[in-house]
Amino acid sequence: MAGDTKRAALLVIDVQNGLFRASTRVFNEKQFLENVNALITRAHAAGAPVFMIQHSADRFLVEGTDDWLVQPDVVRDQREIPVHKKHGDSFEGTDLGEHLARLGIRHVVVSGMVTHGCVKNTVLGALKRGYQVTLVKDAHTSYSKDAAQFVREWNEKLEQKGAGLRAASEVVFQA
Repeated sequence: MAGDTKRAALLVIDVQNGLFRASTRVFNEKQFLENVNALITRAHAAGAPVFMIQHSADRFLVEGTDDWLVQPDVVRDQREIPVHKKHGDSFEGTDLGEHLARLGIRHVVVSGMVTHGCVKNTVLGALKRGYQVTLVKDAHTSYSKDAAQFVREWNEKLEQKGAGLRAASEVVFQA
């Protein structure tokens, strides 16, 4: 990727209220939210599409409940494209792929929650579908006592699988 995010879309995965209410705090919560907000702001400023992805299940993050809503500290904009999912891979059973195809996007920049769950599965799903993937190494997290380890481990494993790694401060979207 070499820093080039031309024709890239930002995926913001599952930054939802219920995940911030778990008994174990979100790892590096303040910095995570600052990094996600910086990415969203830069993507909007460059006219890059931003996909706000929300997970739902039968018992947790039930669609329409307060837990399902996007965390209120996340920067929001009417231009965001909502994607509602029921699987770990944000492409599975959703219209994300169709949106990206319609927009001519073959590069996704991935941020969000949960590192060893939906973030991992979405990165692997995107790579499997032939997308160029940039994983923002300091803009994904988990609510787990082992979250720091998960972030390091999955940054390394996903880079080995073909994802590019960049810090949030290094990601520049281009018009």
